[in-house]
Amino acid sequence: MTEGATDLSRLTGVRSGKNSYYPAYVRSTERTQRAVRAMDTISRAVVRTVEGPRGLLEEVARAAADHLDADWAVLALADSHLERARPRFVVIGPDRRSVGDPTEVPEAVRLELSAVRSGYAGPSARTDVWVRVPMYLEGRRVGGLAARHGLLEEPEPEDLAVLRILANQAAVSLHTSEQYQAGLSLHRRAQRLHEEARAQARDLATRTAELEAAEHRLAVAEQRELVDAERHRIARELHDSVTQYVLSAGMAVEVARGEAEALGASDVGAQLQTAKSLTQTAVEQLRTAIFALTRPHTDSVASLEDLLREVVHHHRPMLDIQVRVAGRTTALGHDVHHEVARVVGEALFNVVTHAGARRAVLRVRWMPDALVVSVSDDGDGEPAALRRMLQLERRTVRDGRHQGLANMDSRVRGLGGTLAFRRSRLGGVRLTFRVPLPVVRVPAGLVPPTAEEATPC
Repeated sequence: MTEGATDLSRLTGVRSGKNSYYPAYVRSTERTQRAVRAMDTISRAVVRTVEGPRGLLEEVARAAADHLDADWAVLALADSHLERARPRFVVIGPDRRSVGDPTEVPEAVRLELSAVRSGYAGPSARTDVWVRVPMYLEGRRVGGLAARHGLLEEPEPEDLAVLRILANQAAVSLHTSEQYQAGLSLHRRAQRLHEEARAQARDLATRTAELEAAEHRLAVAEQRELVDAERHRIARELHDSVTQYVLSAGMAVEVARGEAEALGASDVGAQLQTAKSLTQTAVEQLRTAIFALTRPHTDSVASLEDLLREVVHHHRPMLDIQVRVAGRTTALGHDVHHEVARVVGEALFNVVTHAGARRAVLRVRWMPDALVVSVSDDGDGEPAALRRMLQLERRTVRDGRHQGLANMDSRVRGLGGTLAFRRSRLGGVRLTFRVPLPVVRVPAGLVPPTAEEATPC
């Protein structure tokens, strides 16, 4: 070989023992062009990575088919490798389209796909028209790429190098797909667990609410049973003892009045007639109280407003009462509810007994930091006189007169509140008491001393 031929061989990579280098040069040029086209195809496949693994795998298989002028190309993962990766295989046909159903391809292609998926991949294509290269990931074989070439000559090592580059790019894409699927599966599992936790929390909240409602109904029922027993006990005592004493006193007054008239003591007779009228009025009031204590009641008392309406109902035969509630109701506890209701009951009893009123208004106002309750009437009471009576009752031993004022004051102060009397717009007295929220109970022996006059609310 001459020196010029050696230089040409070094520059072109073509070696020939013949006089002309042209045929070998043409073959080398064709291989180089195929390699360039394959590299271009690889770059396009890499760009398509953003479209997901299927698009890239189809582009890889299509590039292998184009590079080897193959009618069929298959790329597949071997079983037990990259279990979460999808898709598991790609088949490209003569029209360069992907075939999704392996049953629609020729038997030879189907057998080759099965061989690749089972882990078989030959290093070259010297024994048949299939060119096979293994697909490696981190040093282990995870699948393979095969194409049934249509070249006039056997593929060169450079062709196999191109296929290996394509196969490795596919392996990286499938590995990324597996990691994505694993992350997606973990995310879905976490999301499912989160939804289950939320559902359990909702179910627990519902069951807790049902349990609290049941406990509340039970407490109301137990409280109602105790109240019923006490009401009937008081009614029996009023009927069996107090009423009988008052009737007996009335009969004694009537006998004394007759004797006074017989003796000509008209002034004494008039006084005895007044006493008789008072005893008759007392008997009528006792009968009304006994009726109120023994009448059937509803079982719907579940809040302070319900309890107050029950109290109001007992006094409505003698008084026209309106109930007005404002603000958002707050549960204060059954004991606090009953203390408030007893204060209102005492106030209404005083209105009926002492004020000579025909109309009253009960107002309940819920505030963020306090509960304000007032009872207004159109009677003839005087706020100043009531304040003086209350101050006197605080200082002296009680003799039974106006004991209701002291009882109301003690109950309100036991809740940490204050009691006041003012002139009502209806013309009579407005009794107002204010209980701070949240309520802090004060033991009876620790009720703090008050000023000479309660501060109006």
